[in-house]
Amino acid sequence: NIEGCKYIWQTLSDSKADRKSLLINLGGGVIGDMGGFAASTFKRGIDFINIPTTLLAQVDASVGGKLGIDLNHIKNEVGIFNFPKAVFVCPKFLNTLDARQINSGFAEVIKHALIADKKYWPEVKSFDKRSGDFTKLIVRSIEIKNKIVKADPKETGLRKILNFGHTIGHAMETFSLEGTAATLLHGEAVAAGIVCETYLSHKKLKLTKEELHEITSYIFANYRPVRLDKFDEHRLIELMKHDKKNEKGAINFSLLREIGNTKFDACCSISQIKDALKYYREFSI
Repeated sequence: NIEGCKYIWQTLSDSKADRKSLLINLGGGVIGDMGGFAASTFKRGIDFINIPTTLLAQVDASVGGKLGIDLNHIKNEVGIFNFPKAVFVCPKFLNTLDARQINSGFAEVIKHALIADKKYWPEVKSFDKRSGDFTKLIVRSIEIKNKIVKADPKETGLRKILNFGHTIGHAMETFSLEGTAATLLHGEAVAAGIVCETYLSHKKLKLTKEELHEITSYIFANYRPVRLDKFDEHRLIELMKHDKKNEKGAINFSLLREIGNTKFDACCSISQIKDALKYYREFSI
């Protein structure tokens, strides 16, 4: 990602771009992040717009003003908050994606329903990703995220709920990128993280067994299980310690009280996290 930013900076410089220039980011979430970060720092900031072409970028990554790049294999270790001048979403771009990319992006749709809209959840569960019209889902997900971001643009409180599934999910994704396990797409890792963090929600916040089973069963019906025997548990926990929600050395999570009702800054112990990983392994067998 840093090399990508260097390339964009050099291209802007070679093209004699000035502080009145506009950078157009056409692509998925990584392109939006790199382009937005590069634009925000070139000559102390030029304008940019996002045209997201993946489901993941359309429902989540291109919206909200978070611009992050990886450092030392840690996801989004360097970044800033800066909003694009505009985001143009065209669902027709989804016709260019394979089923795996669609499924990856859909994990963020699932997350939005679980954290903020119980009535949206049945619609998400029944949606046919092969033949359904994504436009309505994209609009609803953007509405959910925009409402949260407007209430807390710098992630000092409420916006942290958007990280549900991501504390463990980001650790799995990062570990897979280190080359020891099969590489996971972002949404595949988040789906696994949702299962683990739903289990923590049950143990910490008394999420019902029925909702725990409902969410877990849906994820495993739609996402291939991650082979956690290929993952180093100690390394996963070390990666979780880099999560930006953490405070004073404690690993913080955003967890569900119930579907549609989320608590942020829920601290979990190492033993509880290990239990959640164990739950995932046992359910996936």
